[in-house]
Amino acid sequence: MVWRRLGGNVAAVGSDKRVRPPWWLKPANKVFIQMSRLGMSFGGESPVVLTVKGRKSGRDRSTPVTPMTVDGKQFVVAGFPGADWVANARAAERATLARGRHVRTVRMVELSPDDARPILRAFPTEVPTGVGFMKRAGLITDGRPEEFEALAGRCAVFRLDPV
Repeated sequence: MVWRRLGGNVAAVGSDKRVRPPWWLKPANKVFIQMSRLGMSFGGESPVVLTVKGRKSGRDRSTPVTPMTVDGKQFVVAGFPGADWVANARAAERATLARGRHVRTVRMVELSPDDARPILRAFPTEVPTGVGFMKRAGLITDGRPEEFEALAGRCAVFRLDPV
C-alpha cells in the first residue's frame, strides 16, 4: 500500500479510507457562504450555497459549491473524498442552491464512475479555481484532465436536476 500526505493528513492512496479536510476549510467555507449569500463571486466563478438536510441531525447543512455546465446540464464535483455534504446529499431527496436572493430546489443525482469521467475531465476548464484546491488537498499534481478523470469513484459527481 502506498501512503501519501494529503492536506496535512496521511492516507493510503487509492484506498477508501476517509481523508480529512484541511483545518482551514470550514472557516473559509463560512466566508464563501456569506459572500455567495450577498451575491458576490470570487475567483471569476459563480459559486452557490448548497443546502441539504443533515442525515443525522435533520438540520439544514450548507456548503459552497461551484456548479459547472456540460452538454446543457449542471453538475457539482466534490472537492474532497468523504465530504460530509456528499453523505448528506446522498441521503436527502432534494437540495437547494442559493446565490444572493435567488434560490432553487434541485434533485441531486450521483453519477456512476463511468458517467462521471467525462464530467471530471471537463472540471479543470470549467472550474479553474477548483484545480488549486484539489492540488493543495493532494488529490492531483498538475491539473491535467486525465488526473481529474482518474478521480472517478473517489470524488462524487452529482447532476443537478430541476424539481
